[in-house]
Amino acid sequence: MRGSEIRNSEQELHQFQARVGVAGVAVLVAFGLLAARFLWLQVLQHDVYRAKAEDNRISIVPVTPNRGLIVDRNGVVVARNYSGYTLEIFPRRVRNLERTIDELTEYVDITTRDRVRFRKLLQETRNAENLPIKNRLSDEEVAKFAANRFRFEGVEIKARLFRQYPFGDVGSHALGYLGRINTQDQTKLEDDGVGANYRGTDYIGKAGIEATYEAELHGTTGFEQVEIDAAGRGIRTLSRTASQPGNNVTLTLDMRLQQVAEIAFGERRGALVAIDPASGGILALVSKPGFDPNLFVDGIDPTYWAELNGSIDKPLNNRAISGLYPPGSTIKPYLALAALETGKRTTRATIFDPGYFDFGGRRFRDDKKGGHGTVDMYKSIVESCDTYYYHLANDLGIDAIARFLGPFGFGSRSGIDLAGEFTGVLPSPEWKQKRFKRPADQKWFPGETISIGIGQGYHSYTPLQLAQAMAMLASAGHIYKARLVAHIDHPRNGERREMPAEVLHTVTLKRDNVEFIKRAMAGVNKEGTGARAFAGVTYAVGGKTGTAQVIAMKQGEKYEEAKVAERHRDHSLFIAFAPLESPRIALAVIVENGGFGARAAAPLARTVLDYFMLGKVPAGMEQPTPEDDAASDEEIESD
Repeated sequence: MRGSEIRNSEQELHQFQARVGVAGVAVLVAFGLLAARFLWLQVLQHDVYRAKAEDNRISIVPVTPNRGLIVDRNGVVVARNYSGYTLEIFPRRVRNLERTIDELTEYVDITTRDRVRFRKLLQETRNAENLPIKNRLSDEEVAKFAANRFRFEGVEIKARLFRQYPFGDVGSHALGYLGRINTQDQTKLEDDGVGANYRGTDYIGKAGIEATYEAELHGTTGFEQVEIDAAGRGIRTLSRTASQPGNNVTLTLDMRLQQVAEIAFGERRGALVAIDPASGGILALVSKPGFDPNLFVDGIDPTYWAELNGSIDKPLNNRAISGLYPPGSTIKPYLALAALETGKRTTRATIFDPGYFDFGGRRFRDDKKGGHGTVDMYKSIVESCDTYYYHLANDLGIDAIARFLGPFGFGSRSGIDLAGEFTGVLPSPEWKQKRFKRPADQKWFPGETISIGIGQGYHSYTPLQLAQAMAMLASAGHIYKARLVAHIDHPRNGERREMPAEVLHTVTLKRDNVEFIKRAMAGVNKEGTGARAFAGVTYAVGGKTGTAQVIAMKQGEKYEEAKVAERHRDHSLFIAFAPLESPRIALAVIVENGGFGARAAAPLARTVLDYFMLGKVPAGMEQPTPEDDAASDEEIESD
């Protein structure tokens, strides 16, 4: 029994020693593995993990550049920047967005509008790292949040630059606006190879000059190396590569003239374009109604955006370059010039106007009952005799009319540095064949040429085209590419890059013929249809009234304005240039549904020309300034 116990003890000892040996080997292997891992991490992979540690400790933060200024031809700032604080949420770092926003309202005034805008941004820019919930915080709000910052993971205050348009809605279609960069914008930036330059930039030009000259205005993004703590908050800046501000853009626009024109329009719809005939520079570009680009800066309220898009007045449409209108009688000086240049008429040749023109079994009526009697070319322009131009159009023929009008820019884009310009329609048999599919509709009928003679029928042009043609006539045959930018300036070194005038083409016209047409247009404002609007004018000015039908009247039916719905009434047009010798301004005005050209458009043009030529501010208006956005409307007496 005792021997058995001894044998068992010896066996247990051997087993214990074996186990200890195995455990020892396991420990040695474990320490060996640890030593090998230590060697791998601390020696062989030292540089790799050191770099990763630095990455966790150091954040590369983009430094957004200051956007370039936009100024008018006189150096008046029309788009500038200001700094402010925004409360920004990093959606990926916030567990419950709605609860976080609710808790933030204890310290910051977050309105329903702010919440709606934030949700809209969240949907449109799903990959955004951070989004603003509240812009332009007050000093008190900044202080309150800073004291309670520890309560809100994923919420920070950021210093931002905001765009400001000190003239409000004045010039809105020319200047455009900024909008938040969306997925489509980001894709285009990446495709253009400039995506890296927009890191940290939230907004981009969406329309107008802001969009066309985005590459000039944006600048170059800089970067900072910032040491951060475990919570991702910055501790100190280690290094900095400064951003380069965007270039400043100087316009050909005269913003004071622009403001006078817009105030003169009042609540009426329409457009005005004024051009420097010697360069093609746009002096004023009005489209009414407009919009306030400042409302887009913070991210436009969805309700207001819906109002803009759904309005029957279409305030977002740039009527100056995309509105298409019949020219009415403003086409007559060009047809008269065509007759002189082709030898179809002399200045002294006359017709007798009984008040109508019979052609092809149809009676085309003159605007004056009983007619104008004996009419020569001068009287045809001064009194705007329709019958004279019914005859003339028939004698010229549609092909000759189209060939002559084309070089004046009718039915062609002007090349203006804005997106969205429409081509318009210069009617011709070739155009009609392309326009219509049915062979029966493609044929040009001689009767259609008659309506072309008074600016009706298929004629369809933008106000910019009318102004450009007027500028070409005023400059005796030179047509310049329309432009809004005069030069671009580098803000640091002062280097200036001119945007020179560009002649699109030149038409050879006989000087005597051009001078006759210009004298006749001066007669319009002295003794003709524009005389009342230009009564007492102290400078020599040429002009031509026009009235364009919106809806066609049935044969024999008389147009009675009072019986026609307001939006179906005739458009009011006026073209002009001044002074008569060496013109410095040419313009076109259209007042939608304004009636006769002498009633609405001509007085509006007089207001603009008086300011341009004499510096005369209309009665009831203060000297226009950026701060005076609520100047009173002038009441214009109609004739």
